Amino acid sequence: MTQQHTKIDLVEHPVDSTRVYDGALLKVRRDQVRLPDGSNAVREYIEHPGAVAIVPLLDNGEVVLERQYRYPLRREFIEIPAGKFDGAETALQTGQRELREETGYSARSWTHLALTHPGIGYSDERIEYYLARDLQRGESRLDEGEFLQVFSLPFATAVQWVLQGRITDTKTMIGLLLAEKYLQGQWTVNPAQGQQP
Repeated sequence: MTQQHTKIDLVEHPVDSTRVYDGALLKVRRDQVRLPDGSNAVREYIEHPGAVAIVPLLDNGEVVLERQYRYPLRREFIEIPAGKFDGAETALQTGQRELREETGYSARSWTHLALTHPGIGYSDERIEYYLARDLQRGESRLDEGEFLQVFSLPFATAVQWVLQGRITDTKTMIGLLLAEKYLQGQWTVNPAQGQQP
């Protein structure tokens, strides 16, 4: 039985906002807000430009992955290609650019899988997920200071690595599992998503 309830106002209204850190990638804000009951509180959060993550699937059924060292955790991670929005690009344009820059591949077929908000308690970041197919190999053009190893393995093996805990990067886990559901016909995509800048 569904419980009927009246929707209450949960909106927190900004009263004052201060940028307390202005880094090359991340910006941190401390806002004073008015809560629904009229009292005040402080909200601190990271401003993030947003990102696109790509599951690149080769014609032979293998997925293109990357091995990259991530300094905050002082270890290497296995990841799907991804990168942040740059200027006024659409999500699709960002995905196309990042796939080409990081792996050297371009894709003729792009399917938007989902939009996620990975850190809603402390960040405004959003990640758009795409499945990229019909890949053509080219030359990668990594950003300055970016080092990674590109490799491929059977898609089913990559999914097993998620289930076994060998892949623990959240965006990669989500991307691979969404792609698996989509390829099995268990995930329906919304073509209207993924078109915002």
